[in-house]
Amino acid sequence: MATSITIDVPLNRVEGDLEIRAQIEDGVVTDAWAAGTMFRGFETILRGRAPMDALVITPRICGLCSTAHLAVAALALDALSGAVPPPDATRVRNLALMAEHFQNDVRHGLLMFAVDFANPAYAKHSLYREAVERYQPFAGSSALGTLRASKRILEIVAILGGQWPHSAYMVPGGVACVPAPTDLMLCRQILQQARLWYESQVLGCTVERWQRVDSAAALDAWLAESPAHANSDLGFLLRFGREAGLERTGAGPGNFLCFGALPIPADSAVRGPTSSGFLVPAGFVHGALNEPFDQAEVVEHVSHSWYEDYRGGKHPFHGETKPNATGRDGTKYSWAKAPRYRRKPSETGPLAEALVAAFPLFVDLVAKLGPNTLTRQLARLVRPATLLGAMDTWLTETTGEEGFLAAVEPIEDGEGFGTTQASRGALGHWIKVEGGQISHYQVITPTAWNASPRDSEGVRGPLEEALVGTRVADPENPVELGHVVRSFDPCLVCSVHTIGPDDRPLGRVVVGGSP
Repeated sequence: MATSITIDVPLNRVEGDLEIRAQIEDGVVTDAWAAGTMFRGFETILRGRAPMDALVITPRICGLCSTAHLAVAALALDALSGAVPPPDATRVRNLALMAEHFQNDVRHGLLMFAVDFANPAYAKHSLYREAVERYQPFAGSSALGTLRASKRILEIVAILGGQWPHSAYMVPGGVACVPAPTDLMLCRQILQQARLWYESQVLGCTVERWQRVDSAAALDAWLAESPAHANSDLGFLLRFGREAGLERTGAGPGNFLCFGALPIPADSAVRGPTSSGFLVPAGFVHGALNEPFDQAEVVEHVSHSWYEDYRGGKHPFHGETKPNATGRDGTKYSWAKAPRYRRKPSETGPLAEALVAAFPLFVDLVAKLGPNTLTRQLARLVRPATLLGAMDTWLTETTGEEGFLAAVEPIEDGEGFGTTQASRGALGHWIKVEGGQISHYQVITPTAWNASPRDSEGVRGPLEEALVGTRVADPENPVELGHVVRSFDPCLVCSVHTIGPDDRPLGRVVVGGSP
């Protein structure tokens, strides 16, 4: 028996601009559609404005990763002007972005994803009662600790940038706010407190101990090594997720894209996993190949999006954002475009970062089990372990001796782009300036990659593909679909630029509720 269901509650438990429609036959998803349900039009808003306006407007694209949008806007203007920020400006830019990653990863993992473990669908799960005690919204022991710790680390962004969210202290050539020695000392204290909490509650061990986990076998050994490991939030994720079968869902297309992030100043003691000069190296993994990233290979399709059509895909420097929502006609179903890299739908985010960086644990897990919901979520929850050491070093190294801002001439004409890894993955801004005004601006966000609709060849986006094959026990409470979707940490506020489905669904359901 075939059933069509639509999920349109806040799937990321922050805002509700994502709609998932799934076709289910004999209890298994046979097809899926991911739709962005809001038009925002930031590319249109920016046209005709001064280039520096992008530094104030684009952070408003998203209240969750506004620092990342500011960072790529500044990088695009760096490229356009030829400015080279001083080393300490690079450190300060990196620190704010990393603090934003930390708060996002623990909040999503423990407040947005793990709350589904307390869904009544798992009443017969052996760990259900513990899941309720840990993750009941606003009351669970892990939830309360996460709220306090994640709020605290954001003070680093506020100290360095004046506020969070929507700070605007990054400018072409560096940063406009100069941190005092007392500011840096306070940031180190906040970071040390965050690390102690993360090691105690999330990892159940030191960062150094976790970093020795380099294979699937080593992960099993780590889990069995100590009650502190097994009882940590990370240990609970593994124990609950394995029993729930999360290693057997959410495969996706198997292509992984990382734009690269966090450039390492030449005089820094920090070392990245590769010789690229970035703490998070750029690259594209598909199959056994790990290839360099080339932004020229990025295109966007609109054949299934509510925009005026053009043939094939267009690079962001030539892309168009012309809304054309005419109603329930044809195959269009989303306000999100369909980005593709080398014509392939590509997953981005912490798992992609780990595979591009060739972290042994995740290379081994994917080789043995394929990409899946549990491994994707594991990558997100342990990403802070790759950031904390570098953050402490950069706070120590920042002296201001070479200044925080390079001289920049007024920007009159030219084009440039900025790319980084936001909390959810690959983020890019492409800008053209003519006569001192923005003539063209295009933004591609991580969720545009992950939750894209079909492209002009009819190929599903990564999240759509990841849903296919998922077994759903109860279509009235399809918690399994919620796990897959939330493992991508979708944020449609910044992905989409009222959806009419191709056919009327049989019902709408709430998955796990919204805290």
